[in-house]
Amino acid sequence: MRRSFYHYLMTLRAPVKTEESQFANNAAKDIQFPKQSEDYHELSTYLELSVDYLPNMLIFDEVWQKYLENNK
Repeated sequence: MRRSFYHYLMTLRAPVKTEESQFANNAAKDIQFPKQSEDYHELSTYLELSVDYLPNMLIFDEVWQKYLENNK
């Protein structure tokens, strides 16, 4: 069974301040985050329209690519 994007994202949480870890740390605090989703469009729409903690969508796109590579 493939894990959700959120589950993968939570593996990137860390006290070190990288763009990816900040994204993961903030998403962990976001109670509205679509935690079960594996759908790029659902997630990107949510992030674009509903959050202010992601400075640009390139960060999401990079993490999404890593998510796909790790869930083959």
